[in-house]
Parts: sequence; structure tokens; C-alpha cells
Amino acid sequence: MIPYQPPRAFSAIPVIDFAPAFSQDVAKRRRVAEAMRAACCETGFFYLRNHGIARELLDAELEWEDRFFSLPLSVRMEVAMARSRCMRGFEPAGTQALDSDTPPDLRERFYVGVDLGADHPYVREGVANHGANQWPRLPGFREQNERYFSTLLDLGRRVMQILALSLDLEEDYFDAMVAEPFALMCLNHYPPMPAVAAPNQLGAGAHTDWGGITLLLQDDSGGLEIRNVAGEWVRAEPIPGTFVVNLGDMIQRWTNDLYVSNMHRVLNRNSERHRYSVALFFNPDYFTRAECLPTCHSAERPARYAPCTVGEHIAEMYKITYGRTKYL
Repeated sequence: MIPYQPPRAFSAIPVIDFAPAFSQDVAKRRRVAEAMRAACCETGFFYLRNHGIARELLDAELEWEDRFFSLPLSVRMEVAMARSRCMRGFEPAGTQALDSDTPPDLRERFYVGVDLGADHPYVREGVANHGANQWPRLPGFREQNERYFSTLLDLGRRVMQILALSLDLEEDYFDAMVAEPFALMCLNHYPPMPAVAAPNQLGAGAHTDWGGITLLLQDDSGGLEIRNVAGEWVRAEPIPGTFVVNLGDMIQRWTNDLYVSNMHRVLNRNSERHRYSVALFFNPDYFTRAECLPTCHSAERPARYAPCTVGEHIAEMYKITYGRTKYL
């Protein structure tokens, strides 16, 4: 049993050296897990450095994102998300409001997921958000994004193994759940902030992520802000070559509020620069049952949440933030 301690207000986001996570020495892997547990209890966010992914691949991903969002709108709309039955492709600005009762977010996005053919059981059975990707008329874009997506899936699995260790579970506890993860990758474009934006209209309104873990690659523009328990907003300044990792609501639910899913938002404060980021939302299998983990409850601290599946939880969040069920 891991004792619960209320999170404290933080003023900085921890940086975790992930290199020992690949060591054959379990003691070194456990030290990474200890650092991860401290970050997950206090901030729900941390930077991941020395993660084993070549800087060239990261830089190329941001460069290709710039190329896509520089295409004429008419070309981007050829692969509009509205044409997809599984939420893949281009999403124009003004489609989603992450913060309820606020104007739509000032960003546009492109979604990539696990590419499943028509013969896959999930597609045949009509499982929500599972199917084929859409690709624009931009030679090289598909190849880059498939390579990047595949590489990030491997990293996501390794992070989940260290997360298991951090919770005093066997290192392979989540392995079967993430063998075929329910994962979506989102390329985010935040145009310069307009001078006439509506009150409280941001690039991405204040929200928590919904699922497992998020692996975020951001350019050097800045703009990501995280709220601590004192209600203060802390900037996640870009650190070259790192990922910003944060926990989603499913992890907080699984850990009985031991680990936190923190509120965050994005505001491109630069009136002249475009901001780009790439977020991989790495979730367990759609049908994974999320109920309190064995090390996170006791007679003194019983489970706080009713069990549900990952898919059920995420489907409910789509209904809230999109105001419709088109993709479900």
C-alpha cells in the first residue's frame, strides 16, 4: 500500500533522466520510478530527457507539421476530420472548447491513430475511434508521421512499465493492456494570438487530459501553463530534446487520487510566431477495465471511483468537449 499525501503547491516542473530506465540493473530502474512517483504525486507533469529518441526525428516531426499547416486550407480540408468515422485527419480552428462555457479554442489540429484496416475486428464491430487514417497530398508527410508515431508507442510502453514500478506493481503489470494501445496523436497548430480574441479565448482552454499518459513534443515558442494546488499557473518552458509528460484522468482514477491529473492550458503569447506541438495520447486498450489498483487502496482508504472501461470514460469526455457524438 502506498500512503496518500496531499500534493503541495509547486513552482517548477521536475526533469527526469530516463536513461537508467533502459538499464539491465533493476535498482537503477527503480530510482527512475521513485523520481516518477514524486512527480506524479505532486505535479502530474514532468520533463523526460535522455529518452532514447533521436533529436533528428523530433526536429523533423515539427518541420513536417509546419509544412502541413502551411498548405492552403482547401487542401487541408480534403482530409477534414468530418470525413472520417474514427476522428482522423484535419480539425479546423474553432471546433472544440476544452474549457466549458468559454469561446472555442484558437488552434487547428491533425489527428493520427493506429491505422486499422476494414478486416480488423475493432473496425468490423464499429468500435469508436478505431479505423484508418487520412493523409494529405503532401509527399513524405505520411512516412514521417508513421515513423514518429511508432517510435512514440514504444516509448509510451516503457513509461508505463516504469509507472508500474513507481506504484509498487510488477514492471509488466500494464504490458497486456498496452500491447495494442488506444492511442491518438495530435499535431497542434496555434496561430499568433489575435488582438481581437474574445475574453478568455485561448489556444487551448484549461483542461485535464482524459486517458493514460500524454507525451508532448513542443517547439521553442512556449505557452504551456500548468496549475498547481494553490491555483497558480506555472509555465512549462521548452527544454530542447525533451518531452513533457503528464497524467490523464484515468491514471488519477486508477490510483485512487494518489497520482494527479493536473489542469493545464496553452496561450501563444507571441503575436508574430506560430506555435507547434505534437501530443501522443497513450491509453490502454479501449476495453481495459479501470478500477482501483491493488496498491492504491486499503480499509482506511477505500476505492473512490466506480470501475469503468477506458473507452466508456473517453467517450463521455468527447460528448462534453465537442457537444456531439459524431465520432463515437
